[in-house]
Amino acid sequence: MTVTLMWEARAVPGRGADLLEWARAQRLPALPLRRETFTAAQDRVLVLTWWDAPEGAPLPELPEPPADLLTRPVHRWSFVSHGVADGAGEELLGDAPGRPDPGAARSS
Repeated sequence: MTVTLMWEARAVPGRGADLLEWARAQRLPALPLRRETFTAAQDRVLVLTWWDAPEGAPLPELPEPPADLLTRPVHRWSFVSHGVADGAGEELLGDAPGRPDPGAARSS
């Protein structure tokens, strides 16, 4: 099962680059399957980490940044994946019925 942890923080105005640098420098005690960092308006930083773990399993999370960087406490949520699809809605991962065989030859 894939569990995704979401960590989102909002920096004090003008400190978004500092918060981004801080978040990117943080190391977790275990390596996730994937880690992706985003920025958004209002000096927000979002970090998503993907884990192969059962729902509710204890997983390492980024710590709270220094208080002088934040306008409010960090928001944290955990999500469970129920499949991955392309832009047309075709299932890419998982055991979806009718999913094309990735090893099948394609016609030109």
